[in-house]
Amino acid sequence: MGASKREREAEKPSLVILTGLSGSGKGTVLRCLEDLGYYSVDNLPIELITKFAELTEDAPNIQRAALVVDIREREGLRRFPVIYAKLKQKIPTLLVFLEADEDTLMRRFSETRRPHPLGGEAPVRESIRAERRQLQPIRKLADQILDTSRFNVHELRDVVKDRFLGDARQSGILVYINSFGYRHGVPPESDLVFDVRFLPNPNYIPEYRQLSGRNSRVANYIRGFPQTCEFVDRIADLLIYLVPHYTEEGKSYLTISFGCTGGRHRSVYMAEEIGRRLAGSAMKVKVTHRDIAKPV
Repeated sequence: MGASKREREAEKPSLVILTGLSGSGKGTVLRCLEDLGYYSVDNLPIELITKFAELTEDAPNIQRAALVVDIREREGLRRFPVIYAKLKQKIPTLLVFLEADEDTLMRRFSETRRPHPLGGEAPVRESIRAERRQLQPIRKLADQILDTSRFNVHELRDVVKDRFLGDARQSGILVYINSFGYRHGVPPESDLVFDVRFLPNPNYIPEYRQLSGRNSRVANYIRGFPQTCEFVDRIADLLIYLVPHYTEEGKSYLTISFGCTGGRHRSVYMAEEIGRRLAGSAMKVKVTHRDIAKPV
């Protein structure tokens, strides 16, 4: 069994190194750590990491520090694994790797209109894939991997505060409830997956086919079966029991996915209903529907 949250708090690193994909939110995380009292440096040259760590260890006014190392180092990144291994032997260090799925990174680059750091004539999508390949050796070394695909800036800051603040001011675990269709694949970020294809399918009723589980008529149809009500009660009770245990083990966010065939009716209804139940238990909940707009 892993260490408890209280035990981990006593093992806080004096140096946090942030790395990962461009557009994954490293700057946001670094600024949040700075707000939490970390002495922060962005894009420190590889050769200076060890010296920087030693200086911060000796400085009486610096208790902990954070820095970013990423693809901007180019060829210098090849030396990072050796430097990191030696550094960890001397100083309590945590390596956090940030990433996001390809479509999310594409959208973020489009919104900011910033070029990819790899530059060149290659399209952004190809640069993202090339960067992912180049960073794979460093990703394998990471102590923590944080997928930021479903976070906005404010949610990402909440996750960082929950993970690094370590006192009574923590804002609590973020519960993400997602609906999806099995025909489109299971969301890879899911921590818990529930299959609701055993419920009667509104898709076979012509007047409901183009509607979704958020529609009141469709919702009334689904909840009109006794197995629906019993399932909602049992799953809600299970999650209300489980989530505090995930919190105690230090988990900052939990992704719960409900799947039906197409991701439009039953899973949508279930995600909405469970979201309401958990929110009613004073949990921070965000409900998303991955496949609700896809063709039936």
